[in-house]
Amino acid sequence: MWLRRVLHGIKNEQGIPLMQCHRPDKISFAVKTGPQIIVNWESSFPKELHALPHARFIHMIRDPRDVLLSGMRYHRKAPLGREKFLADPRDDLGGKNYQDHLNALPNDLERWQFEMRNKHAETVKEMLAWDYSGNAIGDVRYEDLIVDVDCVKIREILEEFAIEGLDIDKAVQTYWENSLFGGVNEAAELGRQHARHITSGSVAQWKTQMPRDLAEIYADEYGDALISLGYEDDKKWVKDCPVKVKA
Repeated sequence: MWLRRVLHGIKNEQGIPLMQCHRPDKISFAVKTGPQIIVNWESSFPKELHALPHARFIHMIRDPRDVLLSGMRYHRKAPLGREKFLADPRDDLGGKNYQDHLNALPNDLERWQFEMRNKHAETVKEMLAWDYSGNAIGDVRYEDLIVDVDCVKIREILEEFAIEGLDIDKAVQTYWENSLFGGVNEAAELGRQHARHITSGSVAQWKTQMPRDLAEIYADEYGDALISLGYEDDKKWVKDCPVKVKA
């Protein structure tokens, strides 16, 4: 959501066209001259785009444990028009849609497990599948960006990219204006829009909000993914989770 708002802001303020790209044939629709913002919110850009020598990529990931906690909360209340997968009836859920089934489960532990084995599984798979062999990748973690209140990291990335036709100062300002540590807190309406999606922007929420019984299940199913993504060295982190979480 953060990068989505930033990139759309740059599009509107600098007149840089933006398009989504999931298939190789979409590349031909990109502008022939000047900068072009190309997005894929699942990070599954076609390999043909990765191979372009002039392409530059910003790839952001977040601790999957926090993604799980945040995702389950959001998917219980998200507007169905924005998230199509939440609204579609599913045969394996007895005709219910994702959101209705999630809300019908008797407790949060069961909701987390359902989320973990459905949408969350897709998200973690996308993180693990990212191609690091391409050109000029600004590879960042949410945890680093959310504490970089002076926007040093994003400026470094854009300066390294050296994209002709992009006003870096304006882009960084747009980034700040859409950040929880920046303009969002100063703009009432923007803050309300973020609040629909964000309960807390803090890092390592799992240390206080992931109960031990869930952590043990998560470590069994996703512990290796956390290690591959560089968030853990082993599975001992489970002991840092509270036995119970306050309601």
